[in-house]
Amino acid sequence: MLVAEGLVKRYGRRNALDGFDLAVVSGEIVGLVGHNGAGKTTFVEVVTGLVRPDSGHVRIAGRSGRAVRRLLGVAPQEFALYNSVSVRDNLRLFAGLAGLRGRRRDTEIARVLDDLHLTSLADRPAGVLSGGQRRRVQAATAMVGSPPLLLLDEPTAGADPETRSALLAAVKARAEAGAAVLYTTHYLPELVDLDATVALARAGRVVARGTQQELTRGLPGELRVTFADPAEPELRLPTVDPGADLAALLAAGRTPTSVDVRRPSLDDLYRALEAGKARDVAA
Repeated sequence: MLVAEGLVKRYGRRNALDGFDLAVVSGEIVGLVGHNGAGKTTFVEVVTGLVRPDSGHVRIAGRSGRAVRRLLGVAPQEFALYNSVSVRDNLRLFAGLAGLRGRRRDTEIARVLDDLHLTSLADRPAGVLSGGQRRRVQAATAMVGSPPLLLLDEPTAGADPETRSALLAAVKARAEAGAAVLYTTHYLPELVDLDATVALARAGRVVARGTQQELTRGLPGELRVTFADPAEPELRLPTVDPGADLAALLAAGRTPTSVDVRRPSLDDLYRALEAGKARDVAA
């Protein structure tokens, strides 16, 4: 659905994108993660046509240019709502931009209001809503019309638990219905909840790409062992082979009272990336 190859975007001497490659297929949720300045938002801006790359290209469903705009649903980091009008009227505007009219438009608006728990707020001005409620409205404007490609840039930033739960459920439902989803976030547990594949960006390019299991393979987890010995009641060992390390403890005559294994997580991968230790994984 989305294919980006060799994207370069320079601002003066700084490369915001420096050979950025990424593909997202229909039905897939890709979590795009990376530190501030890694190129995530610039990439979203290029895909939406707000920024023109200096080189490289983007294809959506095999096409490019203005023809692809109706294939996109976009929720940017910053709120892009009309505060003086109701939630319903905001959705009518975005539904119209997606080409919906009449009964089909009203049916689609009712569906997305329900999906994001907004029905009771539909006739309130957007500007009087809480931050979490406005996050849901912003996501609703991206989802109305069921576009085949969703670009969600930090959609739960500052969100309350109700907003996060509603948004994640709606995103999963859209992917299950066949939409391709690009989801940028700093909150890595969300990607676990979404069962997303992961693309890690650093310095304007994707440096690791794959499933969570593929990307964390080979990273150390932690073996936590407790003992009855008051002199050393607990031992925590970084490990890539917890079975072998536990066997070594037993062979040394140590008798644990409990054993816990923490597998490597996306947080570990993120920290490895920040330290410059993440290995490249072929896209």
